[in-house]
Amino acid sequence: MRTLFIKNMVCNRCILVVQHELEKLGIAVNSVKLGEITLKKDLTTKERAAMENALIPLGFQLIDDKKSRIIEKIKNVIIDLVHHQDNDAKTNLSDILSNVLHHDYNYLSNLFSEIEGTTIEKYFIAQKVERVKELLVYDELSLSEIAFRLNYSSVAYLSNQFKKVTGLTTSHFKQIREDKRKPLDKV
Repeated sequence: MRTLFIKNMVCNRCILVVQHELEKLGIAVNSVKLGEITLKKDLTTKERAAMENALIPLGFQLIDDKKSRIIEKIKNVIIDLVHHQDNDAKTNLSDILSNVLHHDYNYLSNLFSEIEGTTIEKYFIAQKVERVKELLVYDELSLSEIAFRLNYSSVAYLSNQFKKVTGLTTSHFKQIREDKRKPLDKV
């Protein structure tokens, strides 16, 4: 079995798109996860080139070097944690990353900062703020429910972090989004 790593896979739709492309190419896979494909057999040079040519126009890229694979894995763990899990665990991000990637957190943090030009913490906060925006737009949860779901210690802390990152209060963001929407009968 062979594992390939792919850059820019960030959601379940990405997984479906990559699976579909591999099926079209006749490439047999065991599994497709965020940023990772496990193949049933090694690819020929021709198959690999065909796969790259199919994935690049869709915004995906094969990752060959070890450092880039680690960075992509860090991003995928954070994205999964923030966007795809009801994050009720009170475990530190540093512990989660160290356990999943089997590296010391200081190494991961320094590598991420060196390659991405930002810290893991800032990336994590940016992902959480994007999730808050998404949940505000859905308008199904109260701000305190959103704060609880994303492990904020308080609504005030969520609100302060949101304003620091976006420059807007959560209520102003919600108002702007509503102002841009038209009722279906007015479209």
